[in-house]
Amino acid sequence: MRGNVSGLVLAAGLSSRMGDYKPLMPLRGKTVIENTVDSLLQGGASEVTVVLGFRGKEVERLLRRCYPEDRVRVTYNRAYATTDMLCSIKLGLSNLPDCEAFFLLPGDMPVVSRETFFSLRCAMPWDRPSIVFPTLSGYRKHPPLVDVRFVDAIKSYTGPNGLRGFWRLHEDAVVTVPVDDRGCRCDLDTFDQYSDCVRLYQ
Repeated sequence: MRGNVSGLVLAAGLSSRMGDYKPLMPLRGKTVIENTVDSLLQGGASEVTVVLGFRGKEVERLLRRCYPEDRVRVTYNRAYATTDMLCSIKLGLSNLPDCEAFFLLPGDMPVVSRETFFSLRCAMPWDRPSIVFPTLSGYRKHPPLVDVRFVDAIKSYTGPNGLRGFWRLHEDAVVTVPVDDRGCRCDLDTFDQYSDCVRLYQ
């Protein structure tokens, strides 16, 4: 399959809505963050960069035990308490390895299927800069697959509405792929959502 693809995982937040620290919560015999990283590696990412912040050293120790450094690297958003997700994305992109495109995945979306990642790669028109989104019932979901030629533009974006605002500026580059993957809506913001995920995937 064409394309050297990396993964970018966003895991710097406070987990304030959950009431517990999401990355280290148990799921399928591992932790949430391990499931998220595993999904990217199994989905074809050659390397994964994880952006950490709150309790980041705990997660880094876990990742160092579980993965070789040439497959999983970490970087830090030191201002995690006062900055938004776009700041973490920009920091992660500054540490992205050489690649042609990258999957962008929040750390609390641990059960996206391997088939979804493969479908996004197959739909990527490598001859032009594109952003490929999976869709469920017509709605765009994570993880988008983003051509690396957008990296500089994302890093310099200062407009409104964070990354959503950036996507709106580049609608002509968007490709959508319908998928049948409940993992694309399994976003662990609350304990009820986590409990549902455990029930469905444990």
